[in-house]
Amino acid sequence: MSEWSLGQRPFLIGHRGASADAPENTLAAFLLAQTQGADGIEFDVQLSADGWPVVIHDGKLDRTTNGHGAVQDLTLAELQKLDAGQGQSIPTLDEVFETLGPNFLYNVELKTAVLRDNGLAAAVADRIQAHNLARQTVVSSFNPLAVRYARRHLTQSTWVAHLSYKSALQFKHALIPVQAVHPHYKMVDAAYMAWASKNGWRVNVWTVDDPAEARRLLALGVHGIITNKPKFIREALFQHEN
Repeated sequence: MSEWSLGQRPFLIGHRGASADAPENTLAAFLLAQTQGADGIEFDVQLSADGWPVVIHDGKLDRTTNGHGAVQDLTLAELQKLDAGQGQSIPTLDEVFETLGPNFLYNVELKTAVLRDNGLAAAVADRIQAHNLARQTVVSSFNPLAVRYARRHLTQSTWVAHLSYKSALQFKHALIPVQAVHPHYKMVDAAYMAWASKNGWRVNVWTVDDPAEARRLLALGVHGIITNKPKFIREALFQHEN
């Protein structure tokens, strides 16, 4: 069984699935990532109007579906009538876990900018426990308060992680303890890796589609590489493997 704390080489994680080749954040993209040899997937979760954790990146429906308006204003039934690309529907968190199974890694990003606990973290924690995926799941967010709420609702077996895109935001790491950090790949150099190692954090970088950049990060010792192209990056890094 896969666990985030294990692994002899960096994990390859499909960013919104194999999103270079299938509609992002759909079951088709997730299954394709699995077929392409990814160790897991990264995806985004929000709440529907009736409180279901659903998988979609944007706060609005317009870019990735044939719907309009805010995700949070529609019920699950209304959301699942929409086309998220090539006939795919917006999946629930339950559907993702049920479809991909226990021998896979999940990076669940909480998509919320609110300062209060809006129930998203609790809903995600409940589904992780229901599917017995505590050790296979990392819960992350750009919102440090969402990470705090996640830590409050999750068991200690499930890691939490801060997402970052610039070093100026590193203050949040001192305020809200985590087990992993998920920086944009351009932030990561030897000094960053030393800082993370000193704090005992795993480093999973996003979003890496360039083989040369992936090799640089591999040499630095990152623990996970999040990519839109799992097969392409896997072949570039590990083509010697059977």
